[in-house]
Amino acid sequence: MRDRWKSGAAVLSVVLVSVGVAGVCWGAQARQTPVPRSSAAKTDATKALADKPIPDLKTLMEQVEAHQKELEAIRENYTYREETVTETLNAHGKVTKTESELDEVFFVNGHEIDRVVEKNGKPLSGRDADKAQARVTKEVEKAQQTPPGQSMQNPNQTITVGKMLEVMEVSNPRRVMYNGRSTLEFDVVGRRDAKTHGVAEGALKKIAGSIWIDEQDRQVAHLNVRFMDNFHVGGGLLANIAKGSEFRFDQGLVNGEIWLPMSSEGHLEGRALMLMGFRLHITVRDWDYKRFHVDAEQEKAAAQQPDQKH
Repeated sequence: MRDRWKSGAAVLSVVLVSVGVAGVCWGAQARQTPVPRSSAAKTDATKALADKPIPDLKTLMEQVEAHQKELEAIRENYTYREETVTETLNAHGKVTKTESELDEVFFVNGHEIDRVVEKNGKPLSGRDADKAQARVTKEVEKAQQTPPGQSMQNPNQTITVGKMLEVMEVSNPRRVMYNGRSTLEFDVVGRRDAKTHGVAEGALKKIAGSIWIDEQDRQVAHLNVRFMDNFHVGGGLLANIAKGSEFRFDQGLVNGEIWLPMSSEGHLEGRALMLMGFRLHITVRDWDYKRFHVDAEQEKAAAQQPDQKH
């Protein structure tokens, strides 16, 4: 995540990375799809599904991580668009400022690269376009040198499934239908007494919520978490994230072969650099998924090369 999310939103992004979700984004919460009950046959099938044993948790999470790694090569062949809308709120919850950003998203060596193409509805041009392209070029070079699965910003922020299970209590497993697919839902809560190192592990101790895992594809379909206590970044010198800050995230199956972000939504309150208080409502939608063909190849190449027309 970049500067538009400030210090606090970057902490929330850690949570997504921690559960193995590739690509961090925000957007609207998907709705749970009710199980059709129009016939006895469907009811019997639903009952049989509900009676099916829940997989072993540790094995399941290891499969989630393994399946994500298997999809990294396919993900390199995709681009899509992502629009982020950030609303600044006052103490009464009234919107005082709205900003938007449109990005072209692609992947290099397993790492997400975002190229800014519009801000507040206006295409970038001149110096702003040059700065955005310079940042993308730098990130592409860094991505090529950073092993897949490792954070480009800080290798110490990478969280394994084993560490997540040490830091978080996972309970109340159940099987539900989500977006028409059999999904395993779990409650998660950070262990307050867990020993942690670094911002990523520390954030895990402070959150609670639930996670939905697609049973067939072993992919995270939905995540809904909140901070159950105030969280201090850099001992409070960089940022303080207020208790109650929350976000939701959704992925979906694209072209029957790859899971990619669909939408998410976050509400964030806190204080940055000990001085500036913030209240933000952030929504993101992702669309226009393209598997590489001639047009998509040209778009990715253009994203990595400076645009000579301003």
